[in-house]
Amino acid sequence: MAKITIYSTPSCMYCKMAKEFFTKNNIAYSEHDIAVDDAARDEMLAKSGQMGVPVIDIDGKIVVGFDRGAIEAALGMK
Repeated sequence: MAKITIYSTPSCMYCKMAKEFFTKNNIAYSEHDIAVDDAARDEMLAKSGQMGVPVIDIDGKIVVGFDRGAIEAALGMK
């Protein structure tokens, strides 16, 4: 199973969509709220080079935003 980390904020609708996608597909993930976790924010910046959320790390493959096609491809669902 892939290791998935989502960097998000509570008010981000695309973050919610990404989490709903993983939940609907029974895919486990860990989440970091960058609004309150400065270390996670710095980690996200180092991985993606930007402040936009969500940033999704799927076994080292970085997907910025809720890009269903890129997420499915990274998970081998396509």
